[in-house]
Amino acid sequence: MKIISVNVGFPKELEWKGKAVITSIFKSPVAGTVKIRKLNLDGDRQADLTVHGGKDKAIYVYPSEHYEFWRRELPVEELPWGMFGENLTVQGLFEDAVNIGDTMRIGTAEAIVAQPRLPCYKLGVRFGRPDMVKRFLQSRRTGFYLRVLREGEVAAGDAIEWMSRDPNQVAITDIVRLYMFEPNDRKTMRRAMEVEALPEGWRQYFYQQTDKLARSGHADNALK
Repeated sequence: MKIISVNVGFPKELEWKGKAVITSIFKSPVAGTVKIRKLNLDGDRQADLTVHGGKDKAIYVYPSEHYEFWRRELPVEELPWGMFGENLTVQGLFEDAVNIGDTMRIGTAEAIVAQPRLPCYKLGVRFGRPDMVKRFLQSRRTGFYLRVLREGEVAAGDAIEWMSRDPNQVAITDIVRLYMFEPNDRKTMRRAMEVEALPEGWRQYFYQQTDKLARSGHADNALK
């Protein structure tokens, strides 16, 4: 597992559907060593802090292997590293094998896996395609966010090492599946709520969902 590219960018204003939009999704690869801070990387900023950024979305990671899939899906698109707005383009970290609560060493920094990425319309702005958010989520190739445990430095080519794996084994793909495709899986939702690293917003969402299903008399998947 290693870093393929480190990507950063500042907010910029552009026009989308006749309206001015400020977005930081336009990231570009940078050479050399970059400092990882508690809330972002040096040289990187989030545009709308009401939905982006914060400690649970400090660093966005996306697998480099997914780029080949998107080159087939979007053959007319140029796809440089950072195209999906990721800070770290990585090799060897797939969503079905990365759990919420797993900890890793990245360069000299340490981080914990917090949640998947659920993009807003600005992903469509980046690609110039209104359907891009839907395609992205349906692909289940979402990447994931890290919470920084210890600040450090990273550079392209640096190794990524596991420090610990969360025993609940709730993968990034499980969270996306529950949110997008299988909203009645109470058993997995309850397991997800046991993960200490899961952000409070997700915990509240799953609590509300399980409570709603219980009140409606919906049976657990395991009991069907």
